[in-house]
Amino acid sequence: MITTVELPEPGLLWTRWATLAAALTALGYDDVWSVDETGAHHDDGGGNWSHLALVEGGRAVLYGCDHEYSATTHADPPLDLLAGAPDWLPWDDLLPRAAEDQLGYVLWHEDGRWRRVEYPGGEQDGLAATAGAVLDADATVAELVSFVFEWGQHDVDTADERADVRAAAVRLLTAGTRRELDGTALAVLLGRLTEPALDAAAGWAVAVRGGLAPGTSVPRTAAGRRPARRRVRKLSDHEHDRLIWAAMHTEPERARPEPVPTGELGALVTWMRGRAPGGDGHCTVRVYADGSSLAAEPGEHAPADRPGEGSFGAFGELSELVRRLREAEAAGAAGRWFFLYVETTAHALTVERRYDSWPDWWPDDGISGPWRSNLRAEVQAREPAWQPSWTALLDPGVAYRPAE
Repeated sequence: MITTVELPEPGLLWTRWATLAAALTALGYDDVWSVDETGAHHDDGGGNWSHLALVEGGRAVLYGCDHEYSATTHADPPLDLLAGAPDWLPWDDLLPRAAEDQLGYVLWHEDGRWRRVEYPGGEQDGLAATAGAVLDADATVAELVSFVFEWGQHDVDTADERADVRAAAVRLLTAGTRRELDGTALAVLLGRLTEPALDAAAGWAVAVRGGLAPGTSVPRTAAGRRPARRRVRKLSDHEHDRLIWAAMHTEPERARPEPVPTGELGALVTWMRGRAPGGDGHCTVRVYADGSSLAAEPGEHAPADRPGEGSFGAFGELSELVRRLREAEAAGAAGRWFFLYVETTAHALTVERRYDSWPDWWPDDGISGPWRSNLRAEVQAREPAWQPSWTALLDPGVAYRPAE
């Protein structure tokens, strides 16, 4: 479903954006706020970004992503941010980003209104985090002020100086809005800095490119074209995980020869008896392990910690013993086990290994479990005859469907 959104009109967003770009470029930073023939771009250097393009025909599109605040990228169930979007969007740029879950919001302006896909769960999309400095005039002025005191490290920081800098920022933004931005307007705000020194020519070039200088025009991009087919996420990452975990619960174990007793197993058993919480040799270990991760479940008769070694002392030793055992028991083409249950008493030993299935003695809260990428690396290293039936579900393509 499409909903309307209250945002400033595109031309005003562009003016603020290009003013920021001209000012910060004049200080030697030309890749944070920028404008070119493809539109206006903001990149915070940490992978969070926003892009505005003014499109021929009086239209515009605003899109971006924030790694921390774009909850729309991992909504459960997934959101198709391009469902019902118009044909003229820049699909060649949007689709690759959406395919990599790097698209947190897409808004388009047509017929005097901003629109986007509705977020049924009220998810945050990252718009304010990535483009907040141009969504409000006061925010733009505050960003210009930050160029002086933060980026420029201005060493005169008094109440009067801050008031003067803010007034200069307002004048610069006003000049940009009136398409009168020039080197003088930049110097009023930034000429007070010594390091970095003002490069008015570089800032002026951005103003010209962005259509803020006298006699210039704002660049507009050509309309895009919707592809005949595209790929849309049908499963969220969590849904994809749960699909695989459910299959693991019902998977039968393939018959494998019992591993030959090894010194590594003996070392683990000796360690467990020495760590028996009751001092009677009765100890139980339940672990999950793959090539990159290891987890242990606490329970009755779990290995006891020793005074002074901290909460991770026993786990650290157990992890090392388990990894050595898993490597020693590797079954070649048949692979390695994922789950291991070991119970010792003073005179007895019980061992259960699971190579293909999720055992009843390992909890499943529906939230945490084996990582798909780790499982995939493990099972694809096996010969096909030893791969569980859920191997096919590990393909990332399972989470997507074709769409018109």
